[in-house]
Amino acid sequence: MGIIIRHPETKKEWEEYYDLRFRVLREPLNQPLGSERNDGDSTGIHFVLYDDLKIKAIARLDQAGENVAQVRFVAVEINSQGKGYGRDIMNATEQKSNELGNTKMILHARDYAVDFYLKLNYKLIEPSYKLFDVLQHFLMEKEL
Repeated sequence: MGIIIRHPETKKEWEEYYDLRFRVLREPLNQPLGSERNDGDSTGIHFVLYDDLKIKAIARLDQAGENVAQVRFVAVEINSQGKGYGRDIMNATEQKSNELGNTKMILHARDYAVDFYLKLNYKLIEPSYKLFDVLQHFLMEKEL
């Protein structure tokens, strides 16, 4: 069947989406179940990458300002990292952002993900915040 990127639709797909978000982005930081969700989930545009109907990557696109979108909660299944799924999901968020008339994308990258975003032509702007007082994030941006 190959790679498909779309929005989660069924209850099962939403459960898988939030499960991946929790396991990759919150559980390693010893955060409780439920911490993977926030108020922006009701207004963001959610992306799921499936490969042969198995969830491999996720992301959420938010409107951050006039002509500026922000990508958040980018996660790739642990045993599937390094296979291009992250690049593919980012391309989908950028394409959608462009369709919405945005001219810039921003994100706050975890310290270990900065090099990944640099390869996608994001520019490192500055340190932004420490998630849970533990994990340094960096503001990055890209002109679309």
